[in-house]
Amino acid sequence: MFSIKLIIIWAILVAIKPTRKLALALTPWLVFACSYDGMRLLPNYEVNPIDTRGIYEAEKSLFGITTVTGTLIPGEWFNLHNCAFADFMAGFFYLCWVPVPLGFAIYLYLKGKREMYLRFSLAFLFVNLVGFVGYYIHPAAPPWYVLEHGFTPVLNTPGSVAGLGRFDALVGAPVFHSIYCNNSNVFAAVPSLHAAYMLVATIYAIISRQHKLCIGIFAFICMGIWWTAVYSTHHYIIDVLLGILTTIVALLILERLLLRTEWAKHFMAQYAKNI
Repeated sequence: MFSIKLIIIWAILVAIKPTRKLALALTPWLVFACSYDGMRLLPNYEVNPIDTRGIYEAEKSLFGITTVTGTLIPGEWFNLHNCAFADFMAGFFYLCWVPVPLGFAIYLYLKGKREMYLRFSLAFLFVNLVGFVGYYIHPAAPPWYVLEHGFTPVLNTPGSVAGLGRFDALVGAPVFHSIYCNNSNVFAAVPSLHAAYMLVATIYAIISRQHKLCIGIFAFICMGIWWTAVYSTHHYIIDVLLGILTTIVALLILERLLLRTEWAKHFMAQYAKNI
């Protein structure tokens, strides 16, 4: 598994004194990666039934677009109404979803803002863990699955680039094909963690009092990812809204409850000293 390789690299970095602090600092990100990879061991569709039709019908009922041929979900409408500029921007936005938050974390660390780095990194991890729980509570197919395969769940269905394939065609390289061909579980659309990641980064850019330009760029990318999720048929609007809600609830629990305990304050102070 991919996570085993990461753990081995992390252990080597911990064992070497010059890289020990960096390895310890990256631990929350290691836990995130291993948790995501570990879901392969117990697919969510083995825990609860897969929702293919219900969420599609809910999307059509709440956000359907009336056309001469009938009512379409937004993703279906975008499949018929797209352009090269929108395809390029969609690819750009989706390529930012993990690199920008990770880059922001590294920036905080290199600037010596250790406690803020930890707060952001732990928040990123916590939002993911809450989102992963959502995957198991309500396994759901993304819009592209319904458009390509209908409402019958077919286990082990390979991932699809869906609308992001237009970006690959535009740049002449299999950028998203190389990413989504390794997707081990396509029934993990609710909540949309694509919608969550840059929202977490934007919130902590505000909390850490970054420059207004930085906050504005983060917010722009965040909203761009929300739009891309629907434009590319990777997510329903419902998924995106639930991803935003997951982020807000998780951060409130973390910041207002967990990190305010005496144990957490002591842990954060000691952790900051060790990195």
